[in-house]
Amino acid sequence: MAKVFCIANQKGGVGKTTTAVNLAAGLSLAKQRVLLVDLDPQGNATMGCGIDKRNLKHTVYQVLVGLASVTESTVAADGFDVLPANRELAGAEVEMVEFEAREIKLREALAEVDDQYDFILIDCPPALSLLTLNALCCANGVVIPMQCEYYALEGLSDLVNTIKQVCKNLNPNLTIIGLLRVMFDPRMTLAQQVSEQLEKHFGSKVFSTIIPRNVRLAEAPSYGVPGVLFDKTSKGAKAYLKFANEMVARVGLPVAA
Repeated sequence: MAKVFCIANQKGGVGKTTTAVNLAAGLSLAKQRVLLVDLDPQGNATMGCGIDKRNLKHTVYQVLVGLASVTESTVAADGFDVLPANRELAGAEVEMVEFEAREIKLREALAEVDDQYDFILIDCPPALSLLTLNALCCANGVVIPMQCEYYALEGLSDLVNTIKQVCKNLNPNLTIIGLLRVMFDPRMTLAQQVSEQLEKHFGSKVFSTIIPRNVRLAEAPSYGVPGVLFDKTSKGAKAYLKFANEMVARVGLPVAA
């Protein structure tokens, strides 16, 4: 049975897609079977895995509105599978408004492949929308990537409250798996201070791995390759590989040697 995690933060530009793509690749290198679900209409995770979002017969949009299955829509990437997205997904929320149980459409769709993967990762859009709600309703847990800056702390409380509401009303199994500090610059005093605040308030919920600012990670999407495969020797790649192993250990699976 797959562990389903969504990578969520309603604030844009905090490394959600970078985290989702590199975690998927890192987990596959750790001998895990992985499905990455791109739930953002921008389709950045799709492109970051080397998949041309403009030439897709089926995407997560068709899955959500009942026109195709997950199996029909899945595309193989380098070591893991991707349920891709493109701009069509932007119209899904409008169409789904009239659906019954519209908040669990993704959960119902993913049930058919639940036994085929160890991990299902969902890259959420930068908004607390119906798409994000679908991700939260089918997930076992949430990974929250965030920068160590003041505005990130402000937005975190809103996301935590949303997760609590979903847990209370729609998905009692939902929990925060952990907070991942990304784009971290140790030279900045503010970053150090915010990092310490996170550890103080969230304790073990803060992943020990810290993802540094790294040019190679930023360059990788333009080549359609996850950063952990683009340059395995870079500090960013090594950090995401460490994070993947930390994720495996946190959910109680054996870590590959």
